[in-house]
Amino acid sequence: MSNITLSAAVRSNLLSLQNTASLLDTTQTRLSTGNKVNSALDNPTSYFTAASLNSRASDLGNLLDSVGNAVQTIQAANDGITSITKLVESAQSTANQAQQTSATVDSAEHLSTVVGGTYTAPGGSGSTLTINGTAVSIGASDTLSTVVASINTAAITGVTAAAGSGANAGKIVLSGAAGTTVLIGGTGTAGFTTGQTDAYAAAGATQVANPARAALVTQYNGLLTQIDQLTKDAGYNGNNLLAGTSSTLKVVFNETGTSSLTITGKDTSATGLGLAQLGSSGFDTNAGITTILANLKSATDTLRADASGFGSNLSIVQTRQDFTKALINTLQTGASNLTLADSNEEAANLLALQTRQSLSTKALSLASQSDQNVLRLLQ
Repeated sequence: MSNITLSAAVRSNLLSLQNTASLLDTTQTRLSTGNKVNSALDNPTSYFTAASLNSRASDLGNLLDSVGNAVQTIQAANDGITSITKLVESAQSTANQAQQTSATVDSAEHLSTVVGGTYTAPGGSGSTLTINGTAVSIGASDTLSTVVASINTAAITGVTAAAGSGANAGKIVLSGAAGTTVLIGGTGTAGFTTGQTDAYAAAGATQVANPARAALVTQYNGLLTQIDQLTKDAGYNGNNLLAGTSSTLKVVFNETGTSSLTITGKDTSATGLGLAQLGSSGFDTNAGITTILANLKSATDTLRADASGFGSNLSIVQTRQDFTKALINTLQTGASNLTLADSNEEAANLLALQTRQSLSTKALSLASQSDQNVLRLLQ
């Protein structure tokens, strides 16, 4: 092409067309990418500054994932504490219920519930002897041995009757399955003394621990088992902040790792709260129940303090999470301000360049007419 001679006018118009085409390419690239700076060649300062801002925004965005996991881990621990507190409160209710129940009752055979009346010698009026809710009729002519036989014939669960001997001669001896005995007094071997009233309802009765309290012990121990199981289930993504002080959670807030928060776990198992499984006699005494209630109160106070600590840490992490999101937005906006193209401006430029290109093409055509006139002379 260097061997071709062009007139000054044609060369000037051609150069103008080439510049316009180059500007059109640049404008079209900006419109298609949305950026006015697409490489370091466009604007080194803006390009590398924007790259640095976007890089930091990306690093912080990656940290947001771990911060989000930390929020869920703390929330799981807090949910666990809330549920464990309810179980401890249920255990308190169980202990209170035990304390409000009579500490002792008559022996398991309940012989002391026997109620009677006036027994007379043969020939007198008859009466009824009630043992564990079973009525045994005693006739006016019944002897002591006859009464004993009538009691045994009634087949009262856990109770047998026999005629007393030695110091208990003339008396009926009621025996329970555990060896508990109740004496029904009288004089003589032929029967009860005429007109005698025996106050034997509580005489000789043995007091034992209330079985209702033992049943409540089973409920109490079941609640402690649930506390242990719930503690084990309060983890999130493999991290359980209720598994003990050896479990920790470190939350990093910036890309250099210089800003962070370390959260130490708590032991909310029954043992960690100072609560122990009870034996069957755990609720037998009111003094023992009072001690257990004090331990439950201490456990409740501990759980509330732990919940407060986790709540404070959760607030910190969520605040830093919101700050990081806002900072990422600021960084990305700053990078965009340096590199993004104004679509309205570029669209106007494109229209102007297309108009200029058309005019330059027309001007080039006019510039070449002088050469065409010469060609006509030679024709």
